[in-house]
Amino acid sequence: MKKILCCLIFVWIVASGAVLQAEGNGQVEPTNDFPKDVAAYQDPAAAGVMDVLRSRIAEDPFNLVATIVFALAVVHTFMTAKFRHWAHVVEERHAAKMRRRADPTDHNEDGRADEVSFWGHVLHYLGEVEAVFGTWALILFGVIFAQEGLDTAIFYFDDKVNFTEPTFVVIIMALASTRPVLKLSEQCLRVAARLGRETPMAWWLSILTIAPLLGSFITEPAAMTIAALLLAKQFYSVNPSTKLKYATIGLLFVNVSIGGTLTHFAAPPVLMVAGAWGWDMKYMFTHFGWHAITGIMLSNTVYFLIFRKELIALQSAPSEGREVEHPIPLWVTGVHLVFLAFTVWMAHHPVMFIGGFLFFLAFAQATAHHQQRVELRGPMLVGFFLAGLVIHGGLQAWWIQPVLGSLGEVPLFAGATILTAFNDNALITYLATLVPGFSEELKFAVVAGAVTGGGLTVIANAPNPAGQSILSRYFKGGVSPLGLLAAALLPTLIVAFSFMVL
Repeated sequence: MKKILCCLIFVWIVASGAVLQAEGNGQVEPTNDFPKDVAAYQDPAAAGVMDVLRSRIAEDPFNLVATIVFALAVVHTFMTAKFRHWAHVVEERHAAKMRRRADPTDHNEDGRADEVSFWGHVLHYLGEVEAVFGTWALILFGVIFAQEGLDTAIFYFDDKVNFTEPTFVVIIMALASTRPVLKLSEQCLRVAARLGRETPMAWWLSILTIAPLLGSFITEPAAMTIAALLLAKQFYSVNPSTKLKYATIGLLFVNVSIGGTLTHFAAPPVLMVAGAWGWDMKYMFTHFGWHAITGIMLSNTVYFLIFRKELIALQSAPSEGREVEHPIPLWVTGVHLVFLAFTVWMAHHPVMFIGGFLFFLAFAQATAHHQQRVELRGPMLVGFFLAGLVIHGGLQAWWIQPVLGSLGEVPLFAGATILTAFNDNALITYLATLVPGFSEELKFAVVAGAVTGGGLTVIANAPNPAGQSILSRYFKGGVSPLGLLAAALLPTLIVAFSFMVL
């Protein structure tokens, strides 16, 4: 371990010296137009998409480099299970080595055996989905530094990338997962679950139907957090089959992605276009809301029919041995809701909602006997994931914008759905606002496609990492990206039918 640390320190010193020398020689100058605005490209007239992309690569070769780094990060997300497998193999070998501690060759320089496997922990880190894009963002920083200079790299990360959404998701997740908010949500959904005698099937239907629609009012990340926590308690805890587990998380991701379209302020992909295109709450409900509700009902019904026998056979966990929960005073719950509402209200003002969260932590400490420990590890990992995603996403406009602008209504819907699987859907809709001459039909198609594809992968919609972080412990080896894709495909097709046919 000492050798590794010494090598890292040496590399850091050499790199720091190179940076200082470059700055001293005046070789590092910030490029304030990095990345180049899509309107600044000199695209050839009347050219096809491929010609435009070739022209933009020739004009700025870094475009291709940034997209290759992003593509490698996406591939990494599909390989996280493999990294975790390698980590277990390395740790097993290390454990076998530890059992031979009497052998003096198995000791380090201090005569002590390493108690943990360094490389095992490294592989575990690389196997965490939440760590993927942040790790590749570090590589991207190095690439920008090497090609554009240190000041430009710092300028991009510090000034050009907006971290408001990742920060908001961290705080809204922490607030939504508190005991008073979760208990209130559970009591509200219990009203619907009682219609089915509060069986796992009844909870499954009520959570997957009602909770996603809450995303139109309390934001999608909060709705995802509440839905995932309640599914963990009321459904996943009774150990359904692996197929049903995947079907449920796929259905959850799709439903939450479209459940925030009843209003114009709660879903990130809608928020990106609402102001630019003049969409208000009435417009959203009449053009998107009823399609979303219909899609959720149809998807839930189809999956219920497919897994009907298993859902009916599931039995609630025995109540014996459960810890008796003390009632929470109404005023405590009310204060939590005030903090939640304030955070949603100030969602675009990080100074305000971060300050509000600090006051909330003080309140939680003062009422600790009515609280559970405020969970920050999961929200911070999700925030790290989203921060890495927006860093990479900010360099993909060069190819997404011309691709979107070249498509007709149905191809645009399909293209937005597919692109969303590999980019956050809010990025897709934002780039659509930069395409001139979009008709109302094309505007509807791109937003409908972006929210329709929001459940296909963990990176497709900002709340998805939150749901996966909460539910991953119920999947052996974590949630498989291909398993999630397969599970979400059917409800995605149903929602596409609801938006484009009904």
